[in-house]
Amino acid sequence: MMWYGRHHVDEDDIQAVLDQLRHRSLTQGPAVGEFERAVASYVGARYGVAVTSGTAALHLACAAAGLGPGDTLVTSPTTFVASANCAAYVGATPEFADIDPATLNLDPAELERRCAGFQRVRAIVPVHFAGLPCAMPEIRAVANRLGAIVVEDASHGLGGRYQDGSRIGSCAHSEMTVFSFHPVKPITTAEGGMIMTNDEALYRDLLRLRSHGINKMDDALLDPEHAYTDGLVNPWYYEMQELGFNYRITEIQAALGSSQMRKLDRFLARRRALAARYDEAFRGSDFIRPAQAGGRELSGHHLYTLRIPFGRGCVTRAAYMRRLFEAGITAQVHYVPVPLHPYYRRRGHRAEDYPNSWQYYQEALSIPFFYDLTDGEQDGVVRTLFDKLH
Repeated sequence: MMWYGRHHVDEDDIQAVLDQLRHRSLTQGPAVGEFERAVASYVGARYGVAVTSGTAALHLACAAAGLGPGDTLVTSPTTFVASANCAAYVGATPEFADIDPATLNLDPAELERRCAGFQRVRAIVPVHFAGLPCAMPEIRAVANRLGAIVVEDASHGLGGRYQDGSRIGSCAHSEMTVFSFHPVKPITTAEGGMIMTNDEALYRDLLRLRSHGINKMDDALLDPEHAYTDGLVNPWYYEMQELGFNYRITEIQAALGSSQMRKLDRFLARRRALAARYDEAFRGSDFIRPAQAGGRELSGHHLYTLRIPFGRGCVTRAAYMRRLFEAGITAQVHYVPVPLHPYYRRRGHRAEDYPNSWQYYQEALSIPFFYDLTDGEQDGVVRTLFDKLH
């Protein structure tokens, strides 16, 4: 069976994990810091804080930003639910603004229009869909006018670049950027995520929040009566200074992540080549067209997504996916619009209120796209896609 996405793990990765298991620590050791520094150096950010998942990263970003009840966070309807749930986790209100149909990313003009009707917009979470960078300067300008922070959901975006050439994750246009290392992402730690920032105060708070809210680095101790004996810090002493979480990633995962980072440029080059081959294969088709026609040179290339007018001169999407599955190909839909989920419908959201997102959802299909996909296998996918459409 050929899945829409698949991780690549080679002998170097396996050896890195074995070395960690045999000779080094399993948790709270140096490997996590090495991984954080590798990602920060690659993207051009000052700090990285590795955590258990991209969802955990979004949650901690909202917590570190001080979001809470009465605050509004605005994101895209076309994303995984975590991009909105992170607001609900801290008691803030998730809201949505429609996408640009050409990029599938937040439309800055629609963002500004929608935000005018929301109370106390404190955060904007643009999603770099499939790895294509959002229009960050324009989104940053909207945020500045609102007095809001920007947290980039770059779960798809590692390796991508903005129009000015800087890398997604550099936080050139945001307070924080979030990555995911789920197995179908460009690199994997099995599960895992990371928050990038250039702000030292946020960095320190993220470190505390990651580990139960306990003081880290050289943070001042708040209870000197119990912290010191004869002017020296008691060797057993620590303080929980705020309510935090256990979102610590393991040393084993970090060792895998560092090994994978050394291959990221190779992974991206292959994904870029596969995207170009798909683009050429679908050129001129009346029914099958790429969902993102531009920006290939900028994208992190997490997904390859199509738009197909299902049921209008061709089969329904459900029938099409069943036919593909029977032929050994597993496709996927990215994503069910967040406002369509029952949790959000019960809170008054309607997917139809975002017509560009809603129309894209009716036509969306993600097809096999991963580093180990061979040219021959890709040609077979293309033939099957055309053969099973009518």
